[in-house]
Amino acid sequence: MFETDVLLQDLREILGAVPVTLAMALAIFVFSTIIGSLFAFIEYRRVPVLRELVIAYKVAFKGVPMVIVIFLAYFGLPPALQFLLSLVGIDFNAHLTPNWVILVIAITGCIAAFQSEIIKGALNSFDTGQADAAHSLGYTSSQLFRRVMFPQVVVAAIPDLTTSMMVIMKALSLGFAIEVVEIFAQSQLTAALNFYYLEAFVIAVVIYMVIAYIVTQIADRTERALRIRS
Repeated sequence: MFETDVLLQDLREILGAVPVTLAMALAIFVFSTIIGSLFAFIEYRRVPVLRELVIAYKVAFKGVPMVIVIFLAYFGLPPALQFLLSLVGIDFNAHLTPNWVILVIAITGCIAAFQSEIIKGALNSFDTGQADAAHSLGYTSSQLFRRVMFPQVVVAAIPDLTTSMMVIMKALSLGFAIEVVEIFAQSQLTAALNFYYLEAFVIAVVIYMVIAYIVTQIADRTERALRIRS
């Protein structure tokens, strides 16, 4: 039986996890996009050796389930960091690294592989004839990138980057496995106190849908604005 009396109380408790979830999602999105862009440029420019390393990285992180990567980071990252710091004489207990930091690092590593494909696809969609025309007009390589290539690549990538943002939001729900409390985890904890699981998860679904709608609207408006400018 669906109990509407607990909805408001559950909503207040679950909303408390929204800022933390959005902060982690934004951090992952920014870091993974930067890393993915670097990987994409390496492949686009066909940099020897580095290109092969990037391809190997993408194969590994796109093929391994994300939850496994999270657990590998959870159990392996602190001792590895502790060892590296000891080599340079830094006295720091890496085992005190917060779980949310480990979660952000793990998901960033996974999402960067997909962001690389998105950026690479956007780069490949750029008409090289425009580059030739820009060079004939006296544009330097940096001017070509800033004024011609970058705006078009961003516009082409926005729809897929919007999707990746929502993938990140859903991936963060795996953080419950290493005791990171975000929207999904808070829903479980709230339901565990009053045993109204259906109500708590319905609220979580609504919150995710609202976030998805807001992100989509922001992306659509940004894309329209950039298309007008270009």
